[in-house]
Amino acid sequence: MSNVENLNRVRHPEKANKPENEPLRKPEWIRVKAPTSKVYHETRKLMRDNNLHTVCEEAACPNIGECWAVKHATVMILGDICTRACAFCNVATGKPGKVDPMEPENLAISVAELGMKHLVITSVDRDDLADGGADQFVKCIERIRATTPDTTIEILTPDFRDKPGALETVIAARPDVFNHNLETVPRLYPTIRPGARYFHSLKLLDTVKRTNPSIFTKSGIMVGLGETRAEVLQVMDDMRSADVDFLTIGQYLAPTRRHAPVDRFVTPEEFSEYKRMAQSKGFLMVASTPLTRSSYHADSDFAELRKNREARLAAAK
Repeated sequence: MSNVENLNRVRHPEKANKPENEPLRKPEWIRVKAPTSKVYHETRKLMRDNNLHTVCEEAACPNIGECWAVKHATVMILGDICTRACAFCNVATGKPGKVDPMEPENLAISVAELGMKHLVITSVDRDDLADGGADQFVKCIERIRATTPDTTIEILTPDFRDKPGALETVIAARPDVFNHNLETVPRLYPTIRPGARYFHSLKLLDTVKRTNPSIFTKSGIMVGLGETRAEVLQVMDDMRSADVDFLTIGQYLAPTRRHAPVDRFVTPEEFSEYKRMAQSKGFLMVASTPLTRSSYHADSDFAELRKNREARLAAAK
């Protein structure tokens, strides 16, 4: 897509006629500084030069300045247009273009140039593809392993709904971490995540762990959408029933006034309580703060995740 077409494109045509919501004033603990560092701009230029998209930009992540300042970016493959229209997400929706055959190579070049020790790869939903984009995930993993074999790889995938064999294909590529977010509590799926099914996503996580127990599994939810404490605790139990290793919980922030409104800002104390509750349920790792996002601090978290598993295995002997 040309730059002119990109500028003229309506990011969320399905929301264009929705009424605007009056935003809640953000509390102090949510506010972040605008990115200004030299390394941030260097990282941004590298992504542009290699024709790569990042979820950091497309999803308007509040942590982009902090992460890019240390050369940690979450690459979004399979283009920048999603076939779903989730009420919480800032990624553009519409009809995607063709899959870029050079994307795995360009990604591998960027990983090498940035010297990344841990990489997070995510994607838009590609319901238009027979395999949902599974093959492109595999090609990216294989190319990175060939060029920077010491780089650990974390993937954050779509649900591959109605794509037989797609999930198994990605599992066989053996990512170090397989992340698939439940996003919210099941009661809110019809309005917040209408194109997905809660128990399908839960089964996906269970299938990954049953197929290859050595792969770390990870999932996250947003709070502040109108969920109750009891519902959040039930999601924790559901994740543990699927043997999910790592749970992330963060504050939902509405990308625009036409997205789902923020119901409330959850306090840091409540996030700390959620973390204590989750740890008591047996997760290997829990990240629960207002600004927690799926790949926030993913590199250091992976090191701790691996250490926690080793400690638990040693204690079980």
